[in-house]
Amino acid sequence: MTPARDIQGNPPAAVQRSVSHSWGQRNLSTSPTATFNSPPSSWGGALAQRGAPKQLQPFNTQDIKILLLENVNQTGQDTLRAQGYQVESLKTSLPEDQLIERIRHVHVIGIRSKTRLTERVLREAKNLLVVGCFCIGTNQVDLDYAARHGIAVFNSPFANSRSVAELVIAEIIVLARQLGDRSSEMHRGTWNKVSAKCWEIRGKTLGIVGYGHIGSQLSVLAEAMGMNVIYYDVVTLMALGTSRQVPTLENLLEEADFVTLHVPDLPETRNMISTAQLDRMKNGSYLINASRGSVVDIAALIKAMRLGKVAGAALDVYPHEPAANGDYFNNNLNHWGEDLRSLNNVILTPHIGGSTEEAQRAIGVEGEHSCCSSPPASGHSLTLFAVAEALVRYINQGITVGSVNMPEAQLRSLTLDEPDHARVIYIHRNVPGVLRKVNEILGDHNVDKQISDSRGDVAYLMADISNVRYSEIKDISDSLDGLSSCIMTRILY
Repeated sequence: MTPARDIQGNPPAAVQRSVSHSWGQRNLSTSPTATFNSPPSSWGGALAQRGAPKQLQPFNTQDIKILLLENVNQTGQDTLRAQGYQVESLKTSLPEDQLIERIRHVHVIGIRSKTRLTERVLREAKNLLVVGCFCIGTNQVDLDYAARHGIAVFNSPFANSRSVAELVIAEIIVLARQLGDRSSEMHRGTWNKVSAKCWEIRGKTLGIVGYGHIGSQLSVLAEAMGMNVIYYDVVTLMALGTSRQVPTLENLLEEADFVTLHVPDLPETRNMISTAQLDRMKNGSYLINASRGSVVDIAALIKAMRLGKVAGAALDVYPHEPAANGDYFNNNLNHWGEDLRSLNNVILTPHIGGSTEEAQRAIGVEGEHSCCSSPPASGHSLTLFAVAEALVRYINQGITVGSVNMPEAQLRSLTLDEPDHARVIYIHRNVPGVLRKVNEILGDHNVDKQISDSRGDVAYLMADISNVRYSEIKDISDSLDGLSSCIMTRILY
């Protein structure tokens, strides 16, 4: 049987002891709600009767070029190479000019937090189909520009939540006991056994700003250690355990002994903790930021700590971060760098909240054991589709579930019993009359199934058509490309 091809391709032709890991299939870090599964779908029996899935691919897999930057986890690389893609992996990010030169020739790019895919960069990405952000955040990508040009973007919003939550718990204890200062003193040969202003965390109040995947996991861990948990979020969310939502950020700041931030980088969150908010905090309270570097006015924090208002702080993210490891965290990068490093009881870490072996593996292949042909329940997004698997499904089947900038659409897999079928993917501007014109072009073929959804100005249509010959696919593609609404056409067969 002729393997699936794309219209752009050619026509058919020793025992060692080691630290144990917690990354078993049933033990990947996910949202705390991920263990609450829906009842088995009644689809199961029907799908079991269907033929074996037919692997659709956009063109010869040897021709798919993928560039992975910033040392993407090896398991994620292996998932992509297993498809036969050409995968190049670099350990660092690239300067913008080099990035522009390299991105012109690839169909897929995988990045982490330091690579910035701006409009200037994406404008040169003439072959780019999809971006994989092997991290939680996507603010390093111009999502609107990517969507308007048919480039899907995927991330992994759940995979490192446990790692970040555990780091915050550790920092709460280290700050409360001044362990960082005592350790530094001992390294210098100074014995300084004190108990003044060192506290147990039991009975203290933790205020969580942002009760999402990380904040809610942190809530459970903190409560298990005897802390009282309050949280603030812009939407009303169900509390876990005995935690309690407060109506305003000011309420949280006035009540919490420890304040920890878990919010995205948005215009409304930039400098959300500045002089006025620090003044609202309890005297001798603590601040932790493991979210985004733009969230805290660090100059204001330095002043509050020097005045004794804030007793300690832990920062894992900064407004400007080095592009590579080295001696770069200084005043040339951030003007307050030396002042911050001079403070007592301040924990400074180099954006390592999600830097564990378990988290990086999960970011690459979270849910790889869930690659059945039946679709996941709506809303699970990348609980089942993490980045590498999401890239494969998008390239090979056009499935957008979990995309952060495209409408979510999926169709069940074609099977080997459907050899003369093709999948049409039409990304278009969301204007009236498109569906009628597309169906006129597809009218000479039976449309077995079709789905269309929109997100803002961009719409995404998928249709499986039958009784289609290879010689007809190019005509269909050219006709769709000729429509004034067209952003991108892909035909998989």
